Amino acid sequence: MTQQDTPSYLIGQRLSDYDFHLPNELIAQFPLADRTASRLLHVTDQVIEDLHFTDVLDLLRPGDLMVMNNTKVIKARLRGRKETGGVIEAMIERVTGEFEAISMVRASKSPKPDTRLLFEGENGETAVCTVKGRQGEFFELQFETPVLDVLDRLGNVPLPPYIERLADDKDIGRYQTVYARHPGAVAAPTAGLHFTEEMLQALKDKGVDTAFVTLHVGAGTFQPVRAENLEEHHMHSEWFTLSEETERKVNEAKAQGRRVVAVGSTSLRALESAAIRKGCVKSGAMDTKLFIAPGYEFKIIDVMITNFHLPKSTLVMLISALVGRDRVLEAYQHAINEKYRFFSYGDACLFELPKAESKEVL
Repeated sequence: MTQQDTPSYLIGQRLSDYDFHLPNELIAQFPLADRTASRLLHVTDQVIEDLHFTDVLDLLRPGDLMVMNNTKVIKARLRGRKETGGVIEAMIERVTGEFEAISMVRASKSPKPDTRLLFEGENGETAVCTVKGRQGEFFELQFETPVLDVLDRLGNVPLPPYIERLADDKDIGRYQTVYARHPGAVAAPTAGLHFTEEMLQALKDKGVDTAFVTLHVGAGTFQPVRAENLEEHHMHSEWFTLSEETERKVNEAKAQGRRVVAVGSTSLRALESAAIRKGCVKSGAMDTKLFIAPGYEFKIIDVMITNFHLPKSTLVMLISALVGRDRVLEAYQHAINEKYRFFSYGDACLFELPKAESKEVL
């Protein structure tokens, strides 16, 4: 990020201001049996209250528009070897074509262009690809058979690094939202994991409308922020699409003074990245590197449903932009004291923008 395109609100902000101590035992290693059984921490500038996730039915209002990310997690982790024999592990970052992908590759020695990689499944099936080049830390891979077919047959669910176990068969279904439609993500939009079809229907019956964006979450979402001065941090790029139907629903909601509720940071970043002015988004497909931190002026969203996030992460900075850094750290310390479950398989939060900041353009 150059000085020219650095948002002014990042200048002077420090990474250490977003740190907190999280006991390791609060990091959820397994999902709950019931998706909706999670706890919910409701946070505004006035309230920090302990609820259950099903209380979302009371917190959302008739007329609210709930926007969700319908990306589908692919089995992006592949294990195998170089044709010359060295053991490798590949984490597909993005499928770029029917036979092409970019990927992180872990090996004792980085593979050079034209190296053939052989991936193997537990049932003896194999697939072959060739390294075509590099894009920074990622390798360009050319597969001999369609990438998504290879992943479906040979891949493993790419659980986040803080889940200290191997993925099992249950994760195939549980590390996926019930409304996942478009394959491409290597990490789940985890705020959506709490919803069931029944709960979505109950919200619809109440008068809550829904719309979707598609943002394929990449492995970069787990990359730590290394720069102490936030203006020096380079955000990873994420590709998303926002349909004409979602454009219409969002713009109508804002024009009519109804609230837009983002389910997860990916939905929020897509909506804010697609904003062409306050209260108005434009449909299309694009990459986003939007870095949201305190000082950012929200153009679209009024409410956010999200999970708890890592210390010193850009996601903690994002939610701090909603209700303030001190308020977030206070809420997180409350959650730690009350032994909430953290991260992907953990509990949820619902943040509301202060009323003065969420007023609509009529």
